[in-house]
Amino acid sequence: MVPDSPLSASPYEILGVPATATDDELRRAFRKALRDTHPDTGGDPQRFNAVQLAWDRVSSPQKRAAYDAGRGASQDRAAFTAQAARPRQDTRPSTRSYGHPGGWRRERYLDQLREWVGRGVTVDDPYDPVLVRSAPREIRRTLADALAEEATARTLNTLGIGFTAWHDVATEDSERKIDHIVLGPTGLFAMLSEDFGGPVRVRRGELIGDALAGEQPVHELAARARSLSRSLRVHFTALVIVLPDAAIEEPVTELGKVRGTPALAVQQSYLGMLLRQGLDGAQPIGGNELFDVRTRLGSVRYA
Repeated sequence: MVPDSPLSASPYEILGVPATATDDELRRAFRKALRDTHPDTGGDPQRFNAVQLAWDRVSSPQKRAAYDAGRGASQDRAAFTAQAARPRQDTRPSTRSYGHPGGWRRERYLDQLREWVGRGVTVDDPYDPVLVRSAPREIRRTLADALAEEATARTLNTLGIGFTAWHDVATEDSERKIDHIVLGPTGLFAMLSEDFGGPVRVRRGELIGDALAGEQPVHELAARARSLSRSLRVHFTALVIVLPDAAIEEPVTELGKVRGTPALAVQQSYLGMLLRQGLDGAQPIGGNELFDVRTRLGSVRYA
């Protein structure tokens, strides 16, 4: 099973019952949700799958007790910890990488958590799934974004020695960093890795959806990239928003152009292919130009 995002709904929320529901109430809710979401009766296949996965986690008293205590989420616990950011071992030359992917968000998450639980209160495991699930959404969102950045970094690490990645790059505003800058033969890319905890769609060149709560990620990335372009005198080939696969329907969704620079939303699993292939019509970077851009980016500051 794929580990949950910190923003994932609990099995109880998916099945539409309170966490205090009896086992019989939980079973009846599962059967009803199964009927309501079944594709053969016009239901949503994604919701149908989510209902089955939710039930699998609490379908017996033993499983339910383990989930409620956090023991049923061992994958979540492992994924939530900073250890999950470590790239996989590979004998091939990896991408040159600078900065600490997800590090700024991790520090922010721990600060938010300490403030929420109260100063002076000791938290034995800040990534305990039970604790994470009980935290306010703002705190869970910070952790979700850290995980998203680390997932992107693992993908970027597989691109090979022809690519260079800078993570957690600071802009003029210390609160508005760029998660990743990637340079390779196919171009120079400015990226944000996002997990909004729900599906998104496109309207007028911006990502929208209930989970975004008014955020404007394309506008934000464009502003941050513009600031960095001015200070470093570089031109980005594209602005890229990296999303969980389930958040958006197409592997690559074109969002239009921002002052002539293409903007894209990309599923996490497709990111590597996009960067290797490049954008249609985009000029490749090579030779002296590649060296010059890499040299300019060597002076970036980190968040």
